[in-house]
Amino acid sequence: MAQCGGPGEAAGEAEHPPEVIVPSTFPIRRIVVAVVLSCTVLVSTTACGGETRSTENTTRSTTEKSAQDAALVAATASPTPSAERQRLAKTRFVANAGLAAGAAYQWIVKPFKAGKFKKGAKGRTFALVKAGLAGAFTYNRLKAATENAKGDPLLSKALAPLSSGIDSLKNMGTKLRNGDASDADVSQFEKVIGGVKDAGAGAGAPVKDQVPSAGQLAGG
Repeated sequence: MAQCGGPGEAAGEAEHPPEVIVPSTFPIRRIVVAVVLSCTVLVSTTACGGETRSTENTTRSTTEKSAQDAALVAATASPTPSAERQRLAKTRFVANAGLAAGAAYQWIVKPFKAGKFKKGAKGRTFALVKAGLAGAFTYNRLKAATENAKGDPLLSKALAPLSSGIDSLKNMGTKLRNGDASDADVSQFEKVIGGVKDAGAGAGAPVKDQVPSAGQLAGG
């Protein structure tokens, strides 16, 4: 009697074994590659970010240092407010004192010594008018120079003893215009102007005669 599933059937089964499904490794490799790439990008980004911050910090530090250096140079090169005030005070003093000296010599001392103020002298009236204007102008410019000198301690100190002599010239313009000025009056102009020049020279502000224009003379 033949049995089911005899040797033939067993042989068939041996020739065709059951199919075994092996999972593919492709998805796993893809995941591994993706993870590796992500880590690489992360590291690169972190490194670049660190490098960027480092560069920014270096640039900021360089800029700040440059600004500090520029400020230091400017502070060293620029005069202080006190020094600038003193410089301006001397400049203005020299200008006003120079105009006073120029006017006094040109229209008071010089014509007086030339005899232009004497009665009967040719052009006496014109000379006296000019002398009167010059007398008032000289006084006003010397008072202005005295105010200017207050901006510089050394100059102010040097000019202080001359204040009374300058005040004595206040009404001299009127005397000159009226023809009443004496040798002593004219000598007072020379004395005061000489003292102002000496004070300026001693304080580092030498004064040179500057003859004023007709407009300056009339304006005082």
